[in-house]
Amino acid sequence: MSSVADRLDVIDTCTRMAWHTDSRDWEKLGETFADEIRLDYTSLNGGEPFTIARKDLVAAWSGLLGAFTATQHILSNFLAEVSGDTAVVTAMFQATHRMPSDHGGPLWTLAGKYRFGLTRTPSGWQIDDVVMTVLWADGNQQLFTDAAKIASGES
Repeated sequence: MSSVADRLDVIDTCTRMAWHTDSRDWEKLGETFADEIRLDYTSLNGGEPFTIARKDLVAAWSGLLGAFTATQHILSNFLAEVSGDTAVVTAMFQATHRMPSDHGGPLWTLAGKYRFGLTRTPSGWQIDDVVMTVLWADGNQQLFTDAAKIASGES
C-alpha cells in the first residue's frame, strides 16, 4: 500500500512537468524526467511509441512548444497508484496552444488523458513513461505544423 506522501509526490511531479513546460523553464522540466522516457503520442501523431533521452526530449519540447506564444497544460482528476519504487498516475488534461496565424484562429486546444509511469530515484520521483490519449481537439491544428516548422528552422 502506498503512503499519502508518495501519492502526493508523484502527482506533484506530473504537475511540475506541465508547469515548467508552460513557464518555459526547460532546466526544471528536465528534472521531472528520468534519463530515458518512453513516449506514446500515437493517438495524436500516429506512428509507434519510442524511447528518447531526457536532454533530447527537453530540446524537442523547448523547440516545438517554445515556438508558441503561450501554452497552458492543465492536469486534473488524478488517480495515483504507488507500488514500492514505481508509480502510475492517470490524469485528464486540456492543453491550449496560442500563436498568431495567417491561416485561421490563434488557438489550438487538445484534451484527453495522460498516463505517466514514474520511478523513485535518489533525487525524487521521475517520469519515465508518458502515454497521451487525445479525446477531442478544437481550433486551428495548423498551429502545430507552424510550430514544428519554426522549431526545425524552416520558418
